[in-house]
Amino acid sequence: SLPPAVSNFTLNFTITNLQFTADLATPNSKKFKSTEKVMYHYVNPLLQRSSIGPAYIGCKVMAFRPKKDRDDTGVDAICSYRDEPSGPKFNRVIVYHELSNMTSGITKLGHYSLNSQSLYVNG
Repeated sequence: SLPPAVSNFTLNFTITNLQFTADLATPNSKKFKSTEKVMYHYVNPLLQRSSIGPAYIGCKVMAFRPKKDRDDTGVDAICSYRDEPSGPKFNRVIVYHELSNMTSGITKLGHYSLNSQSLYVNG
């Protein structure tokens, strides 16, 4: 039988207590790498606890961007999961609601504060 296909979905949200700086726009900078690491530390466990948890592979931060006059930082990530016929089906609405619940209504991600209107899951 064929190995399960890998599918992707995008995850976007805005952090309101992380000021955007130029080095966050530079993928190889120390600041980008350390912030990316913290993101994974918070995001991975949430997605592992979600309905796609068993199929979840991981996320990659594609970019951090300035929001609201650089006071806030937008996060753009691409996440992957194994699309197995017998496994959980990816449903962006369900995953959105699960992430919303796990982040106190899209307000908290670890020590980060989130813009509650900013979460976007697209698959």
